[in-house]
Amino acid sequence: MKIQELSNLSREELLVKEKTLKGELFKLNQQRYGGRVEKPHMFSLLKRDIARIRTILNTKTRIRTDKGTDTHG
Repeated sequence: MKIQELSNLSREELLVKEKTLKGELFKLNQQRYGGRVEKPHMFSLLKRDIARIRTILNTKTRIRTDKGTDTHG
């Protein structure tokens, strides 16, 4: 998923997306320890997407908190 697509989503949508991706990663890990993974390339893709979502969430949180504080004493 591209950053542009993710940045257009709301905070709640990003959290739902992150939870879904973490669930998929969990299932892949179960397959890994079960003996066979059909799509091993998905590990890195899912981890990358989760990291992108976390980055966007942190950026949105920082922007929101920066707007709430006045640094001009």
